[in-house]
Amino acid sequence: MGTDSTVRQATVVDRDPLIAAFAAAAIDEAVAAWILHGHSADRFLAGWVPDLIDKALREDEIWIAEADDGIRTVSLWQTVTSVDRYAAEAAELRAAADAAPEVSVLRRSAYVTGLLAREHPRAFPHRYLQVIVTVPEHRGKGAGGAVLTDRLGAASEASIPAFLEASTERSARLYTRMGFVREGRTHTLPEDGPTLIPMWFRG
Repeated sequence: MGTDSTVRQATVVDRDPLIAAFAAAAIDEAVAAWILHGHSADRFLAGWVPDLIDKALREDEIWIAEADDGIRTVSLWQTVTSVDRYAAEAAELRAAADAAPEVSVLRRSAYVTGLLAREHPRAFPHRYLQVIVTVPEHRGKGAGGAVLTDRLGAASEASIPAFLEASTERSARLYTRMGFVREGRTHTLPEDGPTLIPMWFRG
């Protein structure tokens, strides 16, 4: 399906609508849903999403698809030259989880971050699509595909590969249609969690 969405890089001016769009779009994303299982989504997202968006605006890139009715898709991209940041984030979350072992949100967040630190590819540099989510009422309108087309075109022009972990077979099929190829060992999260499927786009 075609799209009337415009793709652009978000800035700090977009902070509040970014937070609202991401919170609405990410609530049923497979990994987020697994982390939040059994907890108040509103309470968790109220604290986690603003921090995530602020950090991405400072340190990485947020690319969106938007139309007259607002932001439809939000994607977070990193340029990776080492795994040092992932190791530091994993240590920070593990310390928080150890301090409150009864909080499964922290424990599961620490597990995912630790997995990333251990298993993230060491082929540098590359672009990492940390997450891409679409607001529920705008799914199926081509907004996510528009973001991917734009960013993968830029990666090809720069001769830099792109990497992601698909969290469902459905999303893996979409990424395959966009030119990604499955490479590497999959990782199934414990406690009935989703299986993460590593995929590369090499232009």
